[in-house]
Amino acid sequence: MSLITDDELDRLRGKIGQVVTVAQAPYLTEVTRDAVRHWAWATGDRNKLYLDESYAAEAPHGALLCPPTMLYAFSRISIGYRGGLPGVHSMFGGSHWRWHVPAKVGDRIDTEVIFKDLAEFPSRFAGRMFKQTSEVRFTNQYGVRVATADSWGMRVGRAEARERKKYDDIKDERRYSDDELKEIAEAYARETCRGATPLYFEDVAVGMEVPSVIRGPYTATCAVAFEQAWGGLFIWAHGYWFDLIGRHPALGIPNRMGVPEPPEAVHWDTDLARSVGVPDAYDYGPERISWIATMLTNWIGDHGVLAELYCEMRRHNLIGDITHCRARITEIAAANDGWGDVRLDVEARDQRDELTAKGWAKVRLPTKG
Repeated sequence: MSLITDDELDRLRGKIGQVVTVAQAPYLTEVTRDAVRHWAWATGDRNKLYLDESYAAEAPHGALLCPPTMLYAFSRISIGYRGGLPGVHSMFGGSHWRWHVPAKVGDRIDTEVIFKDLAEFPSRFAGRMFKQTSEVRFTNQYGVRVATADSWGMRVGRAEARERKKYDDIKDERRYSDDELKEIAEAYARETCRGATPLYFEDVAVGMEVPSVIRGPYTATCAVAFEQAWGGLFIWAHGYWFDLIGRHPALGIPNRMGVPEPPEAVHWDTDLARSVGVPDAYDYGPERISWIATMLTNWIGDHGVLAELYCEMRRHNLIGDITHCRARITEIAAANDGWGDVRLDVEARDQRDELTAKGWAKVRLPTKG
């Protein structure tokens, strides 16, 4: 059954405020050069602060850094605790990141997840829909809080999602011409990192647009690459997988052969994606957030600080889709102690100009003084 019942909702609400633990070990526990490189490869990030040890040694922090959103990989429930409501489908909804100090290669990261809220929302995609939110705290080996993130998932009935037809407007299977692929390659070639040249607070103004980035066309290979970097929530194989579904029978979704697959298989298996009301396999929401973060860290350079990023998923990014990440400055605060705060609206749109993610960010830029 995949029904959302009032009894189960009451039981789940009784856990609000509690620390959540999972039996599975985290995918990562330490920031290593290899893990950082794999994250950069998976998300398309070419920043030398993450990839070039000699370059990073001369940069402000003096060491290779962990890409901001790579912290997702240090807790299997960093994307939001989704326990309860057995058999009810779960989709990543978004995150609100607040970074306090950078994580560096060599740091050990511990996480604590607190179930924060369960709220009902109207939905065009399904019948009853609930937003299930957690607060995730990331702490290094010195007891210093590296980052805090509120992450949430949307819980919807699978059968109801199939019936709502949110994606009926997508009829054609996308095929790219050689000329289109050449244009995409040229767009990637134009993507640059500011690097060691500072972006000063005095050099920006409200209305200024940040250099955009593209990602895609999305393929199952992209999903596999991201899984290799992030580790996933339920990516287990062989006996480990059967042990897990033995403890949680409602977790598996039968594929066309009747074999239970993890919910994450919707990211590479079109049949399973269609079973939850989506016309094709689709990307991971944390990927899009990571692409937006890359756009911002490319722009602010080695001397700027990405302080906050709030991002909501608004629509699935399907196999074959291209994502255009954009940002525009909306507010500038008064400079203080050598730093100025800049707030931006951020968004991601596909090649149909459909909004797939939106939110805002706050960066800190040095002043010329």
